[in-house]
Amino acid sequence: MATAEPKAPGKPVEEIGRVAIRFAGDSGDGMQLTGTKFTESTALAGNDLSTLPDFPAEIRAPAGTLAGVSGFQIHFASEDIRTPADQPDVLVALNPAALRANVEDVKPNGLVIVNGDAFSKRNLERAGYSEDPLEALADRFRIVDIPLSTMNREAVGGLGLSQRQADRCKNFFALGLMYWLYNRPTGPTEEWIGKRFKDEVREANLRVLKAGYHFGETTELFPTSYTVPRAKIEPGRYRNITGNTALAWGVLAAGVQMDHPVFVGAYPITPASDVLHELARYRHFGVKTFQAEDEIAAASATVGAAYAGHLALCTTSGPGMILKQEALGLAIMVELPLVVVDIQRAGPSTGMPTKAEQADLLLALYGRNSDSPIPVLAPATPGDCFHIMIEAFRIAVKHMTPVAVLSDGYLANSAEPWRIPDIDSLPKTRVELRRDPEGFLPYGRDPETLARPWAVPGTPGLEHRVGGIEKEDGSGNVSYMPANHARMTELRHEKVARIAADIPDVEVDGPERGKLLVVGWGGTHGAIASAVEQSRWEGYEISRIHLRHLNPFPANLGEVLAGFEKILVPELNTGQLYRVLRAEYLAPCELLSKVHGQPFKVREIRARIEEMLS
Repeated sequence: MATAEPKAPGKPVEEIGRVAIRFAGDSGDGMQLTGTKFTESTALAGNDLSTLPDFPAEIRAPAGTLAGVSGFQIHFASEDIRTPADQPDVLVALNPAALRANVEDVKPNGLVIVNGDAFSKRNLERAGYSEDPLEALADRFRIVDIPLSTMNREAVGGLGLSQRQADRCKNFFALGLMYWLYNRPTGPTEEWIGKRFKDEVREANLRVLKAGYHFGETTELFPTSYTVPRAKIEPGRYRNITGNTALAWGVLAAGVQMDHPVFVGAYPITPASDVLHELARYRHFGVKTFQAEDEIAAASATVGAAYAGHLALCTTSGPGMILKQEALGLAIMVELPLVVVDIQRAGPSTGMPTKAEQADLLLALYGRNSDSPIPVLAPATPGDCFHIMIEAFRIAVKHMTPVAVLSDGYLANSAEPWRIPDIDSLPKTRVELRRDPEGFLPYGRDPETLARPWAVPGTPGLEHRVGGIEKEDGSGNVSYMPANHARMTELRHEKVARIAADIPDVEVDGPERGKLLVVGWGGTHGAIASAVEQSRWEGYEISRIHLRHLNPFPANLGEVLAGFEKILVPELNTGQLYRVLRAEYLAPCELLSKVHGQPFKVREIRARIEEMLS
């Protein structure tokens, strides 16, 4: 494993348990790349970590404005952590707009490193400053003003680069400086630069990375550097992974475990596009990827693939999920197994496509015409996106139904160390294209699940008629008889309801009865778990549950809810799970709603817990 270069003689190294750093600059300054490389280096150093990329929706937002600020926060520690931290300890701001957009989040007396060369009158005005803010901010933060642009240009001198080309390297100066300050290994990034770039651009980025590192060694601005010891985690092979990558790999694993080809139909949409990009790399695993001309075509192609016997997947976000509903209704009517992944984002229409929100639970549950239920699942962490996809395909194939998976922008883009699972530990589900009808209910339904066989066209003995118009169960004849419609409606509900017997009971973290239960779903897991843990340290009696299965709910959920005097439901929406729990269980729920396009901070949930228990 690569190690950091030795420290300059005479500079002390202080050991700390955790730190949160936020890189911020224009959307063209490479902040996401900088954060990603720092994350990879931190993972190799053996720390636990959690990240929060935060970038603008505009492809070409005006340079130097608040609308164009891109940020990346990483929280790393020598112990288990679950969130990217409420407040950064360190802010690296490459221009005044990045400073203004982020400085109020920094901890009191936190370290703020700025590129002093960028604080020109014009850039200050673009950021909305009437005067240079650094002197005033020095009363609240430790300000370190570095002529970063100047030193960056000096480092690449003689390579023949234009000033614009040279300035594009300055993010590596900041990265090298932070590598020195927190004793991160530089070798992996140097190796990546060597493979990624060529000729003078490669040399420029290497020079600038080293220049930033050696500036930290030699300058008197940083009298101390820091080290975060390796985390004590469960032994195994780990890699750094984002939710979208984990989700794509879960699809691959489902195909391998079921020994069945995979079809992916998708239309590019933020923040789901990376799943299609990742899966397109794995044709050797039997994956077929289809980039459709629109969302409706993508969903319709997925229905066709499921009909032809493939493990079928379509990926989208909220606006695309709306357009897929008619195709999902057809899959429900025809009883086909497919999975649709909705990586939720904020706002209706185009909304805020790069911001996180738990926006679409009610859409997934009730968004189709008529009574047409489907199972709904939601991963809890970036790594859990892998396992949720295996579970989704297992349910889809065993119960012959479409399944919705609700990820979100936070889970999709954030990263964490992920223990690579043993292949033998993953569930295997046999895909049966034909079943022995003996012992089945009339018309070939499984008596346990009410699922029909997966009748792939061309399979002898499974000739059948299908279509979107309602049929008689068994004959395939079109039927408008009231009694038949009532029976088919009840059957569709019963099929989904019976899945509750095929999923695990919800587990309570803490006492199974008491004063307060906190209920979460999706990407709120880390903030809720941390808030509950910290509240217990303060002496509060509190329990929590986290729901991965949202339709049907776990069979014991009603019993669990009934054991508590109060129930808190934190959601990144205006109360969607909150409404469902009150309707289904008449539970004494209270809502903690946040719709800022940002994940919960731990302190926000803690404050509400203390308020409810005071």
